[in-house]
Amino acid sequence: SMWGRIVRDLGGPRLPVWTTVRVFMVANLGRYVPGKVWQIAGLAYLAKREGVQASVATGAAILGQGLALLGAALVGIVALFGPNEIWRQVGWVGLVAGIGAALTIIAAVVIPRFFRYIVAFWFQLTRTDPPDGGLGSGNAGLRWLALYVMNWGIYATAFWLLYLSFGESGSFLQVGPAFAAAYVVGYIAIFAPAGAGIREVALVVLLQPVMAGDAAFVLAVIARLWTTAVELVPAALLTLGRRRSEEAGEGTS
Repeated sequence: SMWGRIVRDLGGPRLPVWTTVRVFMVANLGRYVPGKVWQIAGLAYLAKREGVQASVATGAAILGQGLALLGAALVGIVALFGPNEIWRQVGWVGLVAGIGAALTIIAAVVIPRFFRYIVAFWFQLTRTDPPDGGLGSGNAGLRWLALYVMNWGIYATAFWLLYLSFGESGSFLQVGPAFAAAYVVGYIAIFAPAGAGIREVALVVLLQPVMAGDAAFVLAVIARLWTTAVELVPAALLTLGRRRSEEAGEGTS
């Protein structure tokens, strides 16, 4: 997983693929607790149980969350400038703000020194010590962000396919980026567990140019159930598999 890649780049161990997936999926359930910090805290705790150094575990968790949000923002900005021309509804101020946000995000990771300043501020904001070994070699930030943008591109494509199943005909650029943009809006709403309610409202608003309001609401609810199931079911199965492995190991010892 991408989180496992960040752990390695920060000097941590090369964890087995299924271990990184299990740790990330289980910790991801912390998003459903208000406050936005429990996912990071859970990821750091579970990683330390797998032998990852404390500073690396926490650093990878915080960097991964921040970069995931930046990746979603980059994909979601397309909803502002895409065929739906949402920027016309927010005026030139929104247009300039969107362009500025995109350029700032790109500059933050393309320029290594700028990226390190931003990351240092992020660690201060979260009151966490950075990893002892630094922030990876070369332009690690750009590599990490590219992976998260690809990840959000896959999410956006899956949502667009779900949208098409309703018999709609909007293009990917009209629909897909709206899913990522709604995630960012839901994340900013700190009081809402996993952005519940806020994300759905934002999604309905962003889909108005290509979908009737009632149909968009149904789609938003189905998307929420879909994403929740994708998060809950694998986490439960992986945790159950880990427990059975531990029990089998104890039985043979």
